[in-house]
Amino acid sequence: MRSRRSVLAVPGSNPRFLEKAQGLPADEVFLDLEDAVAPLAKEEARRNIVAALREGDWTGKTRVVRVNDLTTQWTYRDVIEIVEGAGDQLDCLMLPKVQDPTEIVWLDTLLTQIEKTMGFEVGRIGIEAQIENARGLVNADSIAGSSKRLETLVFGPADFMASINMRTLVVGEQPPGYEEGDAYHYILMRLLMAARMHDLQVIDGPYLQIRDVDGYRRVARRAAALGFDGKWVLHPSQIEAANEVFSPSQEDYDHAELILEAYEHYTTVERRGAVMLGDEMIDEASRKMALVVAAKGRAAGLTRTTRFEP
Repeated sequence: MRSRRSVLAVPGSNPRFLEKAQGLPADEVFLDLEDAVAPLAKEEARRNIVAALREGDWTGKTRVVRVNDLTTQWTYRDVIEIVEGAGDQLDCLMLPKVQDPTEIVWLDTLLTQIEKTMGFEVGRIGIEAQIENARGLVNADSIAGSSKRLETLVFGPADFMASINMRTLVVGEQPPGYEEGDAYHYILMRLLMAARMHDLQVIDGPYLQIRDVDGYRRVARRAAALGFDGKWVLHPSQIEAANEVFSPSQEDYDHAELILEAYEHYTTVERRGAVMLGDEMIDEASRKMALVVAAKGRAAGLTRTTRFEP
């Protein structure tokens, strides 16, 4: 799986931002054709994005383009022009405001046709599905299972909050009057369950108070604690916080690698299924939990500071 701790949004209509994004330490950059681009600037933004993908240096980053949603007149041209122009430099397309699986099937089919026409490897370009209203959330299970190209589900909080009439204007914060618990818990868990049922990643949406990095970190920890893989960033100041929050600590990473090494030794050399690692009993369930933490640590570039000794 690709690392998506920090997912940076960049408007396709701004060449300066497209150039600057290449040097920022975000795991993923999505070049936007939707909300960040005015209607009259859509065509120029497509050209900007194709040029940026072909001529820019995106080394180490997942390269994604967010097209317009299927209720608009721009979507099919977005897909055709971006993929024909720079499909060999593209990792995924993000489809916003997904409401049912037929929308993902449509995008999968169109991608396959373009790939065959252009001589690209069929199926290489992935899809990210953004869930932004009640219908999309209710259909999350079927959306998550709709295509082998699908790599991640993405929560779109602003549109979602509007669609359910949530009484707040601050995206990501608790609505006034909701004094106990977390108003977003069900939504996040619902998306998490749908994603994991189909072995997908799941990404939390943006925090719009871009100068409040502490607030961003607090909201990001909520999603990370549940098991989310990353969160959108709208400003470079949020990138470091995202990478930190969605990476395991050095201590947890070392512990996970120790569990994997110890379990491998005891089950293969000594042929025991449940053993002790110090004062901790480890078994197959421990191994599965350690795999998750170790994988995230490796993706974050952490290096080990301890080794297992029988």
